[in-house]
Amino acid sequence: MRTTVKNAQEIVAALSLDDKIRLISGHDFWTTEAIPGAGIRAMTLTDGPHGLRKQRNAGNVANVTDSVPATCFPTGVALASTWDPVLLEEVGVALGRECRAEDVPVLLGPGLNIKRHPAGGRNFEYFSEDPVVAGRMAAGLVRGIQSQGVAACLKHFAANNQESWRMSIDAVVDERTLRELYLTGFEIAVRESDPWTVMCAYNQVNGTHCGETRGLLTEILREEWEFDGLAMTDWLATFDRVPAIRAGLDLEMPGSTATWDREIAAALKSRTLDAADLDLACARVVDLVLRTAPPSGARSKAAPAPDFAAHHALARRAAAAGTVLLTNDGLLPLSPRATIAVIGAFAESPRYQGAGSSLVTPTRLDTFLDVLREQAGESRVTYAPGYDPITGDTTDALLSQAAQVAAAADAVVVLVGLPSRMESEGFDRDHLRLPEGHDRLVGAVVDANPRTAVALFNGAPVEMPWVARPAAILESYLGGQAGGAALADVVLGAAEPGGRLAESFPAHASDLPASANFPGDATQVQYREGLYVGYRFHDASGVAPLFPFGHGLGYTQFEYSGVKVAPVGAGWDVTVAIKNAGKRAGSEVVQIYVRDVVSTAYRPVKELKGFAKVHLAPGASQKVTVSLDRRAFAVWDVTSHEWRVENGDFEVLVCASSSDVRGAATITVLSPDVAATSAGPSDPAYVATDAEFEGMLGHPVPVEASLLPFHRDSTVSALRATTLGRVVRAIIVRVARRSFGGDDDPDTKAGNEALIENLPLRGVAMASHGTLSLRRLDHLIHVLNGASPKALLARRRGRRGPSRHPVTHATPASSAQTGANP
Repeated sequence: MRTTVKNAQEIVAALSLDDKIRLISGHDFWTTEAIPGAGIRAMTLTDGPHGLRKQRNAGNVANVTDSVPATCFPTGVALASTWDPVLLEEVGVALGRECRAEDVPVLLGPGLNIKRHPAGGRNFEYFSEDPVVAGRMAAGLVRGIQSQGVAACLKHFAANNQESWRMSIDAVVDERTLRELYLTGFEIAVRESDPWTVMCAYNQVNGTHCGETRGLLTEILREEWEFDGLAMTDWLATFDRVPAIRAGLDLEMPGSTATWDREIAAALKSRTLDAADLDLACARVVDLVLRTAPPSGARSKAAPAPDFAAHHALARRAAAAGTVLLTNDGLLPLSPRATIAVIGAFAESPRYQGAGSSLVTPTRLDTFLDVLREQAGESRVTYAPGYDPITGDTTDALLSQAAQVAAAADAVVVLVGLPSRMESEGFDRDHLRLPEGHDRLVGAVVDANPRTAVALFNGAPVEMPWVARPAAILESYLGGQAGGAALADVVLGAAEPGGRLAESFPAHASDLPASANFPGDATQVQYREGLYVGYRFHDASGVAPLFPFGHGLGYTQFEYSGVKVAPVGAGWDVTVAIKNAGKRAGSEVVQIYVRDVVSTAYRPVKELKGFAKVHLAPGASQKVTVSLDRRAFAVWDVTSHEWRVENGDFEVLVCASSSDVRGAATITVLSPDVAATSAGPSDPAYVATDAEFEGMLGHPVPVEASLLPFHRDSTVSALRATTLGRVVRAIIVRVARRSFGGDDDPDTKAGNEALIENLPLRGVAMASHGTLSLRRLDHLIHVLNGASPKALLARRRGRRGPSRHPVTHATPASSAQTGANP
């Protein structure tokens, strides 16, 4: 037992009941409660998947545009495309140092939810469609952050794969898919990095809110994976605090002004809540306070100021390492003597990060146009904006100007992508297309000068109807404050485009089986595609992606040879020789996939089970070894609720991408396990029928909940269903808008509006600073549902205690129903 755990238990034992109840809820929007007499200090919890976002004037106002300057590193999608956990650990160290300097002991990141569909509005924050990449990259970041005594926070646990109705929607997913895809990344990160905190997701999984699911929070997270830290809610995610405490959820955030205190006290009195469960939650809060305390010798002085110049240089290096060269006919890197036309307003008004809670105020901002002019020389660079950077719209005049500038240059770099209003936390994308003006610009520029390189700035895959026309295409993603400089480095050859896609780029969104059930309906989304997400779908269906998972070119070539697979203990070591056969230094990502030759359970054609990034000088060679443990060959067995390895032959594939196999070996795995026969979606649709989905779930497909009658989990948007509801909704929206800052920014305002519409009525009460108690909320709901004043009065007189549920809620699912049995 850690010393901090023992000390925390002793501190909690001396607290009063009121202090215990107060301790497990935040004090305000960003801080926890302090109990000075017990030596418990308040902690600041702050957003920060890719940069510290500490609000200047915190309190109970959420203003994403008013934060202290901090290094804006590349977003999660760009960091993941480095395939380099060591580099992410460096980034994590820098994040931790900036947190320490601002007295922030808890950084709310990284996010590692699986990218079920490329239109997910928050995909720019997440790492990958594959749990091995997501888990290992998250683990690197967590190790770096926590090396500085700052707690990292894995989020959002679990199956939080969309923004539409994210605060209440029920993700209906079979146990095997949940285990193999949506939980494995979290498991890897927990086991490899020992995070100090985990954040539960807003949504339900199979009928139970994540924050009240004991199968997830205790049986899997703590007992099976041996997580020993603190579990907290996402902001305003509390559905029912009493069962949440029983389930293993420790801290409610933000502070809800004692909204749940009466219910907790009543549950303790009636013994429907064990006092030991409350003590355990309190002890985990105090343990985190103690773990994140500055070293004793440092408590009397401020933490050293961060080296922002060094962090900016690191951000620049990370952005280049995450830049993916999708195509190149030899144009890149550009000749040092070439005249260069830069086309696209993103060159001077860059899109470099996502909108929403991860918005960072950068310490500085490099633009591609300024850095290119500085490096290549002012006289060699010309420029035309081509479109409006806010809307993405263009005009015939702008297109004509761009074509003229392009035609007069030796080479062209055109910057296009997604304006921030097209992808943000709070809403999902309706399609995968670029703005029409951007597509028209690419066509006009390539017509004028075929020696054109297109650089994309976006947080997720886009469709490219012009893909075969440019001489080169670079996926720059959202590269952070140094992204413009990194692109200049890559284009001119000062740095290599070191990235590989951590997600598949489909040719069309309609190709994907998830599209049939994305984002679902207002109360439910069904994961009928099962395991067929990303490359797992493309491999099985034969529907080729536009660009495959793991793809990325460089400025040199690599040769693979001598693949060997040897047993080592209970696992296997895969060894391959890699040679840099080109004339430039470069990096390669060696990707190891496993294929079960004959399987009882339905399985993807192959699955990534390990990878390694190697950097080599020209002509240099290196033997690369990737270790595979027993789990690399296992499936989740829904009968025994455990991982099982079937006896038989497996192919081990050494690849440069999911579609580029460079070597293979077949091994025989001897195992006493017997896995139950299981089936998934059938070929060719890869979208389960009702009968198939029922078989996958192991029970009838649940009926989507009705929007009426209203209840505590009804969203503000759902109030539109009745005349009185529309009146109440208008009042809530008007009041809620006052709680947000940043309304002067149209993109932030759009995200805030989406958040308000998605907010459940219980969240409205929690955010009301005590004005709307749960009891008053229940009265309001009964009025909204048509109750007469006489009935309300009789109900009020007859009540003897606080009502937990004004109407019947979904019955909490069992562990087996959530796929949560260990």
